Amino acid sequence: MQKSAMKAWWDSSHMAGGNAAYIEEIYEAYLENPQDVAPEWREVFDQLPAVEGVEVETKHSDVRDLFKKLAQLGPAGRVSAPAASGGTDAKQVKVLQLINAYRFRGHQHANLDPLGLWKQERVRDLELSHHELSEQDFDSVYSVGSYAIGKETMPLGELFKSLNRTYCGSVGAEYMHITNTEQKRWLQQRLESVESRPAFNRDTKIAILKGLIAADGMEKYLGSKFPGAKRFSLEGGDSLIPMLKGLISHAGANGAKEVVVGMAHRGRLNVLVNVLGKNPSVLFDEFAGKHHDTLGSGDVKYHAGYSSDFATPGGDVHLALAFNPSHLEIVNPVVIGSVRARLDRRHSNDGGAVLPITIHGDSAIAGQGVVQETFNMSQTRGFSVGGTVRIVINNQVGFTTSKREDTRSTQYCTDIAKMVQAPIFHVNADDPEAVLFVTQLALEYRNTFKRDVMIDLVCYRRHGHNEADEPNATQPLMYQKVKKHPVPRELYAQQLLAEKVIEQHEVDKLVSDYRAALDHGACVVDEWRPMTEHSVDWSPYIGQEWTVPYDASLSVEKLQELGKKVCQFPEGFKLQSRVAKLYQERLNMINGEKKLDWGCAEILAYASVVEAGSRIRFTGQDSGRGTFFHRHAVLHNQKDAATYMPLQHISENQGPIEIYDSVLSEEAVMAFEYGYATAEPGALTIWEAQFGDFANGAQVVIDQFLSSGEQKWGRLCGLTLLLPHGYEGQGPEHSSARLERFLQLCADHNMQVCVPSTPAQVYAMLRRQVVRPMRRPLIVMSPKSLLRHPQAVSSLEELSSGVFHNVLAEVDELDAAKVDRVVMCSGKVYYDLLDARRKNELNNVAIIRIEQLYPFPHDDIQQVLADYQHVKEWVWCQEEPQNQGAWYCMQHNFWASIPESGKLTYAGRPASASPAVGYIAEHNRQQKTLVEDALNFKEGTE
Repeated sequence: MQKSAMKAWWDSSHMAGGNAAYIEEIYEAYLENPQDVAPEWREVFDQLPAVEGVEVETKHSDVRDLFKKLAQLGPAGRVSAPAASGGTDAKQVKVLQLINAYRFRGHQHANLDPLGLWKQERVRDLELSHHELSEQDFDSVYSVGSYAIGKETMPLGELFKSLNRTYCGSVGAEYMHITNTEQKRWLQQRLESVESRPAFNRDTKIAILKGLIAADGMEKYLGSKFPGAKRFSLEGGDSLIPMLKGLISHAGANGAKEVVVGMAHRGRLNVLVNVLGKNPSVLFDEFAGKHHDTLGSGDVKYHAGYSSDFATPGGDVHLALAFNPSHLEIVNPVVIGSVRARLDRRHSNDGGAVLPITIHGDSAIAGQGVVQETFNMSQTRGFSVGGTVRIVINNQVGFTTSKREDTRSTQYCTDIAKMVQAPIFHVNADDPEAVLFVTQLALEYRNTFKRDVMIDLVCYRRHGHNEADEPNATQPLMYQKVKKHPVPRELYAQQLLAEKVIEQHEVDKLVSDYRAALDHGACVVDEWRPMTEHSVDWSPYIGQEWTVPYDASLSVEKLQELGKKVCQFPEGFKLQSRVAKLYQERLNMINGEKKLDWGCAEILAYASVVEAGSRIRFTGQDSGRGTFFHRHAVLHNQKDAATYMPLQHISENQGPIEIYDSVLSEEAVMAFEYGYATAEPGALTIWEAQFGDFANGAQVVIDQFLSSGEQKWGRLCGLTLLLPHGYEGQGPEHSSARLERFLQLCADHNMQVCVPSTPAQVYAMLRRQVVRPMRRPLIVMSPKSLLRHPQAVSSLEELSSGVFHNVLAEVDELDAAKVDRVVMCSGKVYYDLLDARRKNELNNVAIIRIEQLYPFPHDDIQQVLADYQHVKEWVWCQEEPQNQGAWYCMQHNFWASIPESGKLTYAGRPASASPAVGYIAEHNRQQKTLVEDALNFKEGTE
């Protein structure tokens, strides 16, 4: 190379900073096989200078050391390179660097903002002078390397225009952060070959216009008919409607059978009517305050979900818009979970049969952590769905916050997607053809590479956060522009009129026809079709009460047969020594040599469920082994780390079972499993917390979906939460699963809250959740120390009945007539009470366990307490502090259960701001005191 070429090379930003490692990787590949790297890089490396006589094909470290030395010297002190073939070669290198610069940074000069408010910083890499090129070189012809324009050479002037059209027009593509060369070349081919703007036929253009007319017409109709009512208008982001319709149609043409959409409230009503085909008259009645349904309390109209079928070139596609509360991004993992269930039902391992679409807000996607959690799950075994098409309605303002430095710390709201190397297509929403182009490109990328892809629909918000807000108060400059800015429908109609694609009278007719359809109240989506067999059948579970009869019994012989199968593993499969001992003990339990512990009974429950043909999906941070080393459903070969799950080998026609150790997330994973359970009613779907306390990281899911989804939306869900709970002196974050929070949310028989205390109880409880034709969430305060407690054991005969007892009676043979004190409790504290009573021979105190706290078992407890109606002293004993646990939430039920003459007192820890103490000595003192208080005795101090 000539000296000037070498200097220019080193001045290029692409050889510095964060790109150094990337270039080293390319160079290493070049050393192994020059044909494996792109032509432009091969040409650069071919011209590298020799290093003190050493050939370039030898040691890479010598060349790398030279690079470091030159970088340290700086531009002024760099050594001269040996001369190359001349100035033309040097400029050829610069041309290739120019192409690379546009691929890397062209998006920063793209025309993305419809309002023209974005003030992009100058990017010198995109200027000819930065590459020692000028307009004087425009007529010179250069090789374009891998630039996929369909030509090997081009005049620089023509190339420069092409680069600007491709990367600086209405589409700003970010994809050079992707490390996979195949994916980058795939994207380059599709962007550069059409300069980011393919030619659409007349039918497609008319369809786009009709979508814009529908989007605009819907909002104007609502605005005039219901002035001032909240509707969270789509106006400014109108392109979303033709975008979604085009995406669904393209998905159907490519084999999709279902599409599941998740979105917050912005534009939701428009999507409901103009994409899913909800009858406008129904929506108008909702605005008028009319109520069509009799189930539940309902929700505001812009949270509502909907389902329909949609005609596509590949056949009808089932559409589902997920219900979503105002917690914005929380719906995303719910949608992904629902999609995973649908894929499993269709046996679609590559994700092709079901497409997830998540629609985000620009402030929300950058600000809410569940987005990161969901991205992090996207390529994991237990949560992947073959990629999600993610769309941001980027109206450049949050509620009232519009300054970028106040909403995020990065240039784009979509930068979070780079964590999974998703390509990001920024697109000007006022250019609906560019929008449709990137939509089709995004779907094809997702289907090809089975990965997430992001579309940043840069638009604006014509009104305030809602239609009653006054946006000028906080965004005066933006809304001065908005008021003068034509709506997308008008802009695109003018474009088509100029192109002579359509006549003005045709435009007018399309507008009037849509308005007439709204007046008529009929469906306005031509592609709408009545739903057929796409959706899973929930009818067996609708309207079922808690008392619906069911039979979950199994013979002892059947249990032994299942038990032996869950203890089998391949010959030569070496277990870790403690696991091997556990499995030998488990086999002894099955053979009747000893009673069953918790882990054995739990595994038998799962075996019986899959043997009957039902599916089990079980996730949590340690679910395969069990946090407390008790489950070991997934075995690990100590020789080669291979895994084996005996539960997958119960019978030839068994139901599938999946147990995954999840990513370290509560919120997104629980939301995913909620979505899964709402789409697969026949399955036993379980999420387990590592410690029950950690479920509070998913409180939004518990509050907005699990506890109230049925009442708000009529949405049934059979998700089971296993929340390890019990006071063993492990401190504030490892004791309490916050039982009181779940009980506070209990009403309308919305969920079950159980505290099983024996292996037979957990076996029956898990089976009941599948066998009983009733689907509501099951919240389990599951144990820790009871997993190995010598008294927490059960016989095969006890399991055989399959009956879960809501209340467990006194187990010792006490003379009921001599009992003058009854202690009611739940969970582990029972065994502490039992031990103390036996040790001190307190035969006047009966201990009753309430195993299901909600729905409260009034009838069952009356039967158990029938022999104690003479008792005056009644106690509720709990390990939790007085302001926590069951005491405050359930006290009215306890009072209703005891005789009118009885007196109810509390025995437990004093009220506390923290769920538990951190000092083991203080924990032991508190535990001893509450047991003594409950039994009304004082044990001597040692």
